Amino acid sequence: MTSPTALPFKTDLSLELAGLRLRNPVMVASGTFGYGPEYADVVDLNRLGAIVVKGISLEPWTGNRTPRLHEVTGGLLNAIGLQNPGAEGFIATYLPFLRKYDVPVVVNIWGRAVEDYVRVAERLSSEPGIHALEVNISCPNIKEGGISFGTRVDLASQVIGAVRKVTRLPLIIKLSPNVSDIRPFARAAADEGADAISLINSFPAMAIDIETRRPVLANVTGGLSGAAIHPIAVKLVYEAAQAVSIPIIAMGGIRSAQEAVEFLIAGASAVAVGTATFADPQACLRVIEGLEAYLVRHRIASVRELIRTVRL
Repeated sequence: MTSPTALPFKTDLSLELAGLRLRNPVMVASGTFGYGPEYADVVDLNRLGAIVVKGISLEPWTGNRTPRLHEVTGGLLNAIGLQNPGAEGFIATYLPFLRKYDVPVVVNIWGRAVEDYVRVAERLSSEPGIHALEVNISCPNIKEGGISFGTRVDLASQVIGAVRKVTRLPLIIKLSPNVSDIRPFARAAADEGADAISLINSFPAMAIDIETRRPVLANVTGGLSGAAIHPIAVKLVYEAAQAVSIPIIAMGGIRSAQEAVEFLIAGASAVAVGTATFADPQACLRVIEGLEAYLVRHRIASVRELIRTVRL
């Protein structure tokens, strides 16, 4: 007879987040997974917690000149410039494909004025197959001299409140890390009706080719992502979790389940794998498997029991 202790320990990775039912808390980060078809031959999309697609603006956008990617120690510099096919192009080209899968689809949106955000949110909210919007507020506000929406609380509140009024979809606000204190921005998102926040976005950074003495990116500067920013991201997630009760989706330097577990303990309810996907397209699946193994090893029945459990 098999003793009860010899039976496999069962774990539950599923959770509810911002009105979404996730089979596990591991998503793919916007900007690193295309729109889904790019990875569908090597990743079973139905195993993901959610797909977060590349940023969409109302009109098509060509992005920056090349070169616009550069690998650095501990991470990646990118200056893609938010290239995308626009809302209509996304709806016609990619949404029919995504509707085939049983996984929540989150569309990242951006604009250069409040009106841009409102119009793209309105357009996407009427389309079946889109389950939530992630609002990128790290973009420059052209009506405020290029100041990022995400670095002033009043501007962040303005765009979040405006988008909230025009959509019933769950609203996730992607916060900028380039602020002295993340907590007022997290509270502003919650106060304006956001269902969740995601953080962190990349850090402005630069690399120079010492032979030519020129910047390696055509745009001169880009956004730094990858392992190098992970400890900073953990700190910001922890601080945001102390300020708000709405769920947090954490990203920044996740290469294995270890970083994902760190984020969950710090206060995140879910995580998003980004830069690691470029080196290993199946990185997100390895994180899911590693997370499950961690729960089994520690005899934790549900991943929900791990969230916000940091011991001070």
